[in-house]
Amino acid sequence: MLEELGLLWRGIILGVVIAAPVGPIGLLCIRRTLERGLAAGFATGIGAAMADAFFSAIAAFGVTAILDLITGHIGALRLVGGVFLIGVAIHSFLRDPKPLAAVPEPGNLVAATASGFALTFTNPVTILGIVAVVVGFGTTDSTLHATTLVAGILLGSLAWWSILCGGISLLRHRVTAKTVHWINMSTGVLLGALGLWALAGLWLRPMAG
Repeated sequence: MLEELGLLWRGIILGVVIAAPVGPIGLLCIRRTLERGLAAGFATGIGAAMADAFFSAIAAFGVTAILDLITGHIGALRLVGGVFLIGVAIHSFLRDPKPLAAVPEPGNLVAATASGFALTFTNPVTILGIVAVVVGFGTTDSTLHATTLVAGILLGSLAWWSILCGGISLLRHRVTAKTVHWINMSTGVLLGALGLWALAGLWLRPMAG
């Protein structure tokens, strides 16, 4: 029992480590929390946490076939992910900042969750980073241990997004439309840079070969 608790805590810590670095998903959660409220921001984080848990499970369970499938089709992932990231980046640049509503309308929470999942799932940096972290620091020797570790990673990731979105929600009344505009620009720059990096990998990889 103590060993399982230790693995759970290790998973929670890994989940926070995976989710916490400020990147496009973090900025997207911040933006949606500001514009549409806590529910929309956290729904986006839930989608990202689900993708984190998916790739963590592949690494923790040692599902070599799926891992080989992903790495074997990394070019296709780069193409799809790069185009998707650039598309979302353009949308962020074109958004017209509006005054924040006193009572925000959360909108479609299912769509918010799906977009958070898709952005994380199609980001090659995320995929390789999660696998490296779990393989390096989350080695397990049984199905039960792997399940406990992945559950901890999911909980850790969810905890991070709840803290981030909750904190932003508390500060929401102090934020101006100009601040939202700069968040949109920052999100667009990060997403665009990641998208271009993913597409550049398609060109550099054959050259390296």
